[in-house]
Amino acid sequence: MIIVGLTGSIGMGKSTAAGMFRELGVPVNDADEVVHELYRGEAVAPVEAAFPGVAKDGAIDRAELSRRLIAAPDRLAELERIVHPLVRAKEREFIARHKAAGAPFVLLDIPLLFETKAEERVDRVVVVTCDPETQRERVMKRPGMTAEKFAMIRARQVPDSEKRARADYIVDTSDSFDVTRQQIRAIVDQLRSG
Repeated sequence: MIIVGLTGSIGMGKSTAAGMFRELGVPVNDADEVVHELYRGEAVAPVEAAFPGVAKDGAIDRAELSRRLIAAPDRLAELERIVHPLVRAKEREFIARHKAAGAPFVLLDIPLLFETKAEERVDRVVVVTCDPETQRERVMKRPGMTAEKFAMIRARQVPDSEKRARADYIVDTSDSFDVTRQQIRAIVDQLRSG
């Protein structure tokens, strides 16, 4: 079974691309969705212990956690030491389940693929990209997004040019959904053929 990693900087269209892979019948493990689940389950106690007051009604309040990390960015590594091993365990379960089911390949949607050295765990890498103006426009439309938060997120991410240089496949989402879908279909056809 081929393990494909999907990544892209914030606002590049990675989630949209992941959805298009899903539409084509590709099993997708979305690391962000896994984190959302963990923030309502296994991660609540250890994250609350490290960041007292971020748990509300039995779940991690992401807005409060984000506010704390903006105020103390040096604590991000501490959060990652708690959450990343839990995310990886869920990823291994996902891979094992689909391998047992005979899937020819699966897609791991990993926002920080290069930043966390996750490329070592995949066989191919798909990088989603777009022009910087489109990226900024998309990101600034997000609820609660500020220029400061955008800058903090970008500072943590490997530059788009480097991601593209390290990719096996590149999907440019600057154009229409149809153009993006055509690029993804071509990748899926290539992976299915061998």
